[in-house]
Amino acid sequence: MSYIIGANCIDVLDRSCIEVCPVDCIYVGSRKSYINGAECIDCGACEVECPVEAISVDRRARKDPDLKAFLEDSVAFFELPLPGRDAPLGNPGGAQLVGDVGDDTEFVADFVAEHSA
Repeated sequence: MSYIIGANCIDVLDRSCIEVCPVDCIYVGSRKSYINGAECIDCGACEVECPVEAISVDRRARKDPDLKAFLEDSVAFFELPLPGRDAPLGNPGGAQLVGDVGDDTEFVADFVAEHSA
């Protein structure tokens, strides 16, 4: 089990979740943040801290089609090369080691919320 960050985080990037994460597994892209499932210890601190309710446990996301897309996208953020990069980010062992990534997956980069379209 892990946690994922959904659409409510896009263009918000509050960072409250990052401040409470005890293992530094939340990475910052350009438009949203991403939780590295391989580094997450499933403590849930991020979920309760998020002011926009963007964070969900992954088992909930597997049942919700909208959240499932963000679950798959979160995996892609770490396992596939981001646009303009030659290699995937992988599991670098903490977001502070990497700093703000500054890139998003194509899914998030192109994401337009239904209510804003």
